[in-house]
Amino acid sequence: MEEQLLNRAKKGEDDAFHQLIERHLKTVEKFAYQLGVSSAHVEDVTQEVFLKVYRFLHKHDRGKFTTWLYSITLNVVRDFYRKEQRMKRKTIELQRQAPEQMYVEDHFDEVTRALHEMIQQLDEKYKIPIVLHYFHALSYQEIAKIMNVSEGAIKTRMLRAKQQLKLQYEKVGEK
Repeated sequence: MEEQLLNRAKKGEDDAFHQLIERHLKTVEKFAYQLGVSSAHVEDVTQEVFLKVYRFLHKHDRGKFTTWLYSITLNVVRDFYRKEQRMKRKTIELQRQAPEQMYVEDHFDEVTRALHEMIQQLDEKYKIPIVLHYFHALSYQEIAKIMNVSEGAIKTRMLRAKQQLKLQYEKVGEK
């Protein structure tokens, strides 16, 4: 069914493209948020992802659509962070005055929020595999393709990420 939707969307059928968006909207939003995009910007990042999908859909010719979609999302998030860093210098005082409400507050309990905060503290190379594997059920092989590294590198990063999370969790337990 997904392959049919892709083919129809590549032929310019708007309805097929809208169905692809509906199928994958929540996944893109969730992944962007889990990579650290604030709830206030998740919608903007998601919109940018689907604009890029629309512009470059004709270039997707092999592999799983979702793997390609995760790669696009990851690149859009990275671009967003670069832009945000440039803007941050100008808005530090404003951010102090207007604390941001977290997306997770409305959807998850306290333990899940604490885990989310711990994951956000990981370096990107550890955070991304953890999020994709545990929250998006992707295989190490798929994650390796998305991140453009070897499967062995993903295995190592997963091990190190779990070790770091375990240490953080143990520190919380000591308090």
